[in-house]
Amino acid sequence: MNPTANPHFQGLRTVLYHAPNLDQAKTWYSAVLGMPPYFDQPFYVGFNVGGYELGLDPDATSTPGGHAGTIAYWGVADAPAAFARLLSLGAMERSAVQEVGEGIRVATVFDPFGNILGIIQNPHFSLPQP
Repeated sequence: MNPTANPHFQGLRTVLYHAPNLDQAKTWYSAVLGMPPYFDQPFYVGFNVGGYELGLDPDATSTPGGHAGTIAYWGVADAPAAFARLLSLGAMERSAVQEVGEGIRVATVFDPFGNILGIIQNPHFSLPQP
């Protein structure tokens, strides 16, 4: 171990979702995110979402579906609007938008590939600007 390296977590970097049909998942997430992937190969597709990566992996051995219990929450400015948009694009409701305290709203959906996609509207959290 490098003794000068910072051993503390630096924050979320990448979330991997299982995508058995990579082309279909790439098309769906391009619509959800409003952007094309920055990395597009037959073995992996990656999107840069505000400096964080959403990765789509067709290999189920490395990225089991959302039923495994892991949920990544992606920040949104308006949780009800984002939730409605996800449903309109074919996601299935898992938990509706709910206030969890102090103005924080969360919701989860199943994407068309069985992964859990979380959204969070948190007025108390902001990323440092470069």
